[in-house]
Parts: sequence; structure tokens; C-alpha cells
Amino acid sequence: MSYVLDEIINQKLKTAFAGLGLDTKYAAAKTSDRPDLSDFQCNGALALAKSEKKNPRQIGEEIAARLREDKDFARVSVDGPGFLNLTLTDEFLAGVLDKMAADERFGCALQENPKTVVMDYGGPNVAKEMHVGHLRSGVIGESMRRIEEFVGNKPIADVHFGDWGTPIGMILAEVIAADGSLDKMETYDIAEITRFYKQANIRCKEDPAAKETARVITAKFQDGDPVYRKAWQHIRKVSVEAVKENYRELGVHFDLWLGESDAHETCFAIKKIAEEKGLLEYDDGAYIIRLDEENKPKPPVIIEKSDGGFTYQATDIATIKMRVDDLHADEIIYFVDKRQSLHFEQVFEVVEKLGIAPGVKLQHIGFGTVNGADGKPFKTRDGGVMNLADMIKMSKDKVAESMPAPDEAKGITREYIDRLVSQIAVGAIKFQDLKNNIASGYVFELDDFANFDGKTGPYIQYAVARINSIMRKNQNLVPGAVVITNPEERALGLKLTQLSSVVFRAEADKEPSVISDYAYTLAQLFSSFYNASPIMGAETSEIAASRLALARLTRDVLVKLLYLLGIEAPEAMLKA
Repeated sequence: MSYVLDEIINQKLKTAFAGLGLDTKYAAAKTSDRPDLSDFQCNGALALAKSEKKNPRQIGEEIAARLREDKDFARVSVDGPGFLNLTLTDEFLAGVLDKMAADERFGCALQENPKTVVMDYGGPNVAKEMHVGHLRSGVIGESMRRIEEFVGNKPIADVHFGDWGTPIGMILAEVIAADGSLDKMETYDIAEITRFYKQANIRCKEDPAAKETARVITAKFQDGDPVYRKAWQHIRKVSVEAVKENYRELGVHFDLWLGESDAHETCFAIKKIAEEKGLLEYDDGAYIIRLDEENKPKPPVIIEKSDGGFTYQATDIATIKMRVDDLHADEIIYFVDKRQSLHFEQVFEVVEKLGIAPGVKLQHIGFGTVNGADGKPFKTRDGGVMNLADMIKMSKDKVAESMPAPDEAKGITREYIDRLVSQIAVGAIKFQDLKNNIASGYVFELDDFANFDGKTGPYIQYAVARINSIMRKNQNLVPGAVVITNPEERALGLKLTQLSSVVFRAEADKEPSVISDYAYTLAQLFSSFYNASPIMGAETSEIAASRLALARLTRDVLVKLLYLLGIEAPEAMLKA
């Protein structure tokens, strides 16, 4: 027996359609737009009217007559020109919920044909502090990694570190200008290296000679100069350590910590393939590949600059080749700011022309910006870009304001409160991001971080903690078979059965907000259920055990949903 209600209903519809000699491709139900009228609806009769040369209402009545023979339907009706309304019996719904509760995957299917999905998110650079712009890529990418894994695919997350460009030459030139050599390079930590980069950035903008020096050093370290390579290795090492700390705080995972440097040698292969296919042109000292301009003008892709260095585009193209050859990717997905859409459009077209990723699906999932109250990209008070570490600290401080002091909470340690503050703050950061459509920007609302009401992370976490408390208070009661006794139980049960279809829709659309919306609605429905369905004051022990089972299933599903969003579910919540 399948536990996915959509699939069960569709199979029943197909049986009815087939019995009437109707095309079963129209035998599909969806959750009713009018839950007060029915649980599901099917519009197949309208689609069949032309081919069957019948009034759709008549077709609908014939289908309904077949479905009424099925004891699992409490009511089947035909409305309007031929809309089928389907309502399940309470007993059938309860049986599906029992099966869900007994399954560690809650009835969620696995992909029939699992894919290897390489996921590119994060995108930090050496010697640069991570800022609020890195937040969305990491948070969205991590959620989608978990979703892909849950549906049965094999996700491979790669941070794709920016570690091979001109900024390296700028830093090395600045250190040499300050120290006279690179002898002290390995004594510098990330803060000092970042300071060198900021100084170099200013100097190169103001002084063409400094910019040229940085360019020359970049070319030499990329060509393998041992002194420059050793200094670069230190810069990369401390930069990666700093980035890992930020992502560890956010609970963002990567399988691979590769960078642009790892694709350098493959860039030569890309240039050779382009040359062999007659696609490479020498233009004004650089090697380029022109793109098709039938629909709109497109700038050519520069593979190799006039100074002999490979471009960022060439590196991305080479990286795709490596991911196909080495990781055997079926899909490669980039979670990057939507303002980079032209870059990926160009890269994907060149990849197709070169034929280096046959049959591989390439996607750029572009996201909007994190904004301040003014609707513009979030800034610090002095107008600078908000540092990611500072944002996390600011969020924790806001949550801490709502926490009791250790001496105010009996049996609660400072360590527990600190851990809880981190769980709530990071959960709030992530949920505030993931409740929004990826392509949209959103306003960063600090007040949401201690808000246990409304569509916030703490609200969902509190719902889980509340159910944990209910389970503790009823620890002498064993959850039993589900029995539907009121509308609130039925509404909660129907929503729970949508889990599998919700997760697969989030995966197909690459849209974690589908999960966020579902989790919020489920938490709301549980609140209504609990207010209308007391456990301790239930009419019978059977009903009490049923309600406890529904509470436990809701808790377990919410915990799984939070996990898919990359959010932890605290055992208990505290308020000052």
C-alpha cells in the first residue's frame, strides 16, 4: 500500500477511467481548492469531452458512479460542467496516517532513477571576509542538498573557492611593499591578510603601476613560481579555515573544498578542444569564443586574456568538464546571485558548443538580495557591506534578550542557554531566507529572531518543543491507532499526508520555500488541533491514544522539515 495520498487517489481514478475505456492520462487529482466541499478534485472529464464527443458533465457522472462503488470514498459528487469532488472516509485517512507513522520516511518515496547532482554554492573568496551576500547561497544550497539527498539523489556539494585570480597578486604585492619580501607571509592570520587585501585594493585603483605589479605577480604564481606558490598556499589555507568556521556556525556542509586553482590545468584542455572544433578566435590579443546571436546580441566569451591568463569564464567551463569527467554528474546546479545570469548563459552555451557535458543538465538558480528596511542591499550603519559573522552575532544577541538568566531557569545551565540561543538565531536566519521565493529579494527583519508567533523559524521550533512537552506530560500513555473524531483532526491528518508531494515539488522546482510554507501551515493546523482535541480530557482512552499519535507524527514530520531547511529543532524552548 502506498502512503502517498495523491498516488492512491490517482490510482483509483485510473482504475475508474480504464473501466470506462477513457484515456487514463487525464486521471489525475489535486488537493481541493475548496476543502469545505471535498478533499480532492479531478478535472479530467472536461479534458475528455472533445475526444469522447460527450458533454463533460455526463462523463463526470459516469466516472463518479464508478468511484462511488469504492468504500474508501465517503462522498463523490460532480459540480459545474464536470468537476469531480472526492472526499475520503475518516477510516481510510486514519489508515494512511497509521502507515505513515510506522515508516521512518513517513511514506515518502525515493527517486526511481536517482541522479548524481553536483551543487555549487557558497562561492567565498580568499582573503575576504564573508558578507551577507554569501548568506543566501550557503543557506539555499544547503537546504537543497538535504532535499536532494532525502528524495534519493546523490548530491555532491562543492564550495568552488575563489582562490586563483588577481586578488592573490594584489595581496602578495602589498606584503612585499610593506615587508620587502614574503618571508613573514606564513605568520599572518586571516585578519592581517584581509587588511593587506583592502590596502592593495585601494592602491591598485589609484596607481596603475601597482595594478600592473599585481598582474605580473599573478601571472608568475599561476605559472608555478615556487616563492609565490608557497605564499599563495598559506593565503588559501587560512582563508579556507576562516570560511569553514563561518559555515560551521551556519550548519552548511560541503563535500568538496575545491577552488578555481583546481581547474587551472583543465583550462588548457578547454582551449585545445575549442581550437580543434574551430571555435577559438584570436581577437585583439585574446582568445575568444563567439556565441550565437540570432535572438539577442551576446558578448563573446574570453577564454584566455592578452596576458596569457585564463578568465573566470574559462575556469567555470573547465570546472564543468571536471565535474562531468571526475564526478559523473547528471546535473550541475549553481546557486548564485541572479545578477550573474548572463555569465552562466554564456558559460552553458560554450559548454554545449564544446560538447564536454553531453546529456548533463546545467542550471543556474539565481537568487535575490538580502535587503535592509529601505529595500536596498543590507548594509552596516556606516554604509559598508554587512559582515556575515557580525550578522550572526547580532542575531544571537537579539535572541539572547528573550532568554532567561541561568539563575531564573531551574536546572538550566549557561551552556544549554548558549546552545539554544545559537539554534534559534541560526534557525531564524535560515527560515527568514527560505520562506521567500529564491528569485525574490527580502528584507532582513531582526525582530523576527525572537518572535515566537507568525511565519518565523522560532514559531516552528516552538511548535516542536510544545509537542515534546505534550509527549512528556503524557509519557504513561502509549500512542495508538488514529481515529478521526473532529474537523481539526481531519484537517491536520490531510495536511500530513501531503508530505511526499511537497518534498518532491520542492526538489523539482529547486524551491525550499515550498517546504517552509508547508511547515508553517502544519504548525498552525497542529495548534488548532490541540486546542480542539484535548488528550487528557479525551472522551475515551482510544481517542486519547489517537491524538497522542497524531501529535507525535506531527512532531516527527516538523523535525524532518526543519532538517530539510537546515534548521535544528530544540528539545525545549525558553522565554524570559
